Amino acid sequence: MKLGLQIPDFTWPGGPATLGRDLADIARAADDAGFDYLAVMDHFFQIRAVGPSEHDMLEAYTTLGFLAAHTERVKLLTVITGVLYRQPGVLAKAVTTLDVLSGGRAMLGIGAGWNEEECRGLGFPFPPTAERFQMLEETLQYVLRMWSDDDGPFSSPHIEAERLLNVPQALTKPHPPIMIGGSGEQKTLRFVARYGDACNIFDGPDLEHKLDVLRGHCETEGRDYADITKTVYHPLDVGARGEKADELKRELRRLHELGVDAVIGSIPGLPDPGLIETFADDVIPFAETL
Repeated sequence: MKLGLQIPDFTWPGGPATLGRDLADIARAADDAGFDYLAVMDHFFQIRAVGPSEHDMLEAYTTLGFLAAHTERVKLLTVITGVLYRQPGVLAKAVTTLDVLSGGRAMLGIGAGWNEEECRGLGFPFPPTAERFQMLEETLQYVLRMWSDDDGPFSSPHIEAERLLNVPQALTKPHPPIMIGGSGEQKTLRFVARYGDACNIFDGPDLEHKLDVLRGHCETEGRDYADITKTVYHPLDVGARGEKADELKRELRRLHELGVDAVIGSIPGLPDPGLIETFADDVIPFAETL
C-alpha cells in the first residue's frame, strides 16, 4: 500500500515569514521518508473542517511548483481541484508545466467543487450542482484532448476553443494521471470509470459499497477495475509521540483488505519533523508489506 501526505493547513508557529522554509523542510522529509504522494488542497480560504476561513492558505499550483523544487521522487497533486476555479486550458497548462519541471511527477486531482463561501467571497461563479458536474465532464474531455496529439478545436456547452496547442507536452505518458475526487454514485464514480486513472474517496462506513459501485461502472464502461488506483482520504494520525501508530496501521490493513491501493491524508501536528520520522521508521515500512 502507498501513502500520501496532504498538507491542508499553513497556519504554523513561525507565520508567513518562515512558511517557505518550514514547508521546504516538510517536503524534503516526506520525500526522504518514502511517501508516494505529496498533496495540497485547492482552496483560497481555509475550509471549516480544518480551521477558520482567515487561516493561512496558499494557492495550490504555485505551492506545488515550490514543492517540486524541494523533492525528487514524490508525485505532486491537489486533493482536489474544483473544476470551477480555473479555465480548463489554464488548468491543463499548469499541470503540464508541473509535470515537465518536476521530471514527470505531476497528477491532476479534480472534482466538481463545493465551497460556495470562497467563490462568493472572491467573485468566482458558483453554478448549480448539475452544471458543475457538466463542467467537470467537459473539462475531463478537454484535458485528455490537450494531452493528446490532436491540437484541433474543442467545442462543448461551456467551452469554445479554436486550438488545443500544448507545447511542451507533459513528460508522463500517455498523460499525467487523473484522480477524480468524490463518491457520488451516479456521476463522480462513473466519471472515474470513464475518464480517470484514480479515485479518491473518504474513508467512511459506506466505502466498501462505493468501491462496488465503481466496479459496476467499470464493467459498464469496459474498463478493468484493477486499472483504477483506489485511493482513500484518511487522517494519518500517529499521535504526538507515535502512540497511535499501531491504530493507524490496523486501519491501513483493513483498507488494504477492501482493495484500497493508497491512503492520502494529513498529519496532525505539522510542521513538527519528528512526526514524519515516525512514518519513515514504522508506518511506511509496514504499509509496504501490505
